Amino acid sequence: MSTHYGKKASEKVGKALHELKKGELKSGTSGKTVKSRKQAIAIGLSEARKAGGKVPPTKH
Repeated sequence: MSTHYGKKASEKVGKALHELKKGELKSGTSGKTVKSRKQAIAIGLSEARKAGGKVPPTKH
């Protein structure tokens, strides 16, 4: 991870990628199984933000 991200972000993204590999990672709204690595990373960063981790805001 880059220096922009804190330890909590690294842990959350790692956990999300692990769940993705096992086929257990679900998207928040629809509940469908996530198959994209990029989406798994986005979910991990989002969870880290909610947990108060050091993560830059999303770019719109």
